[in-house]
Amino acid sequence: MGTDSTYNFVFKVVLIGESGVGKSNLLTRFTKNEFNQDSRTTIGVEFSTRSIQVDTITIKAQIWDTAGLERYRSITSAYYRGAVGALLVYDITKHLTYENVERWLKELYNHADPHIVVMLVGNKSDLDTLRTVPRKAAKDFAESKGLLYMETSALESTNVESAFLEVLTAIHMKVASREVTRGSISAVTLGHMGPNNEFKEEKKTCC
Repeated sequence: MGTDSTYNFVFKVVLIGESGVGKSNLLTRFTKNEFNQDSRTTIGVEFSTRSIQVDTITIKAQIWDTAGLERYRSITSAYYRGAVGALLVYDITKHLTYENVERWLKELYNHADPHIVVMLVGNKSDLDTLRTVPRKAAKDFAESKGLLYMETSALESTNVESAFLEVLTAIHMKVASREVTRGSISAVTLGHMGPNNEFKEEKKTCC
């Protein structure tokens, strides 16, 4: 590959939501352009990366997947640590997965940086005939909570790219506009290029 030395930022984005809503397939569709029809629940957190261009900036997206841990309610603060974006995923055909969105949001804000960019994602839009969650209700909920919103189909590759790009672009805008100041997202979790083109992550030690 050899492109790793040329990115300007690393943005960690976490996937959260109930088991079976398609988080792993959204991850593999975005990072590898693959869809696994019989994807089994993976145990143990995993992440994949993909570099994208926003304006003239190269962003390395590091997308983390709960990998089955959500069933055991054992997602820890380490999973959220350093995350600057989150996709909160539900299945448009399973209303219960949508009802639990609020609980996931609460957990996210308990553990993540307050400036985190969050998108509510209604996945499996290819199963529209089986829909139990009205698009308008979800969109209104997202707006009321200040979240981005999109419906996707990892199966048909609909809006997957758009969802991740919108989140990554929103993060970049926050950083570029200095809305996020030192000591928050930009200082703690974003890497910047060092003077000799080496990637260095700014990590704050105590005090």
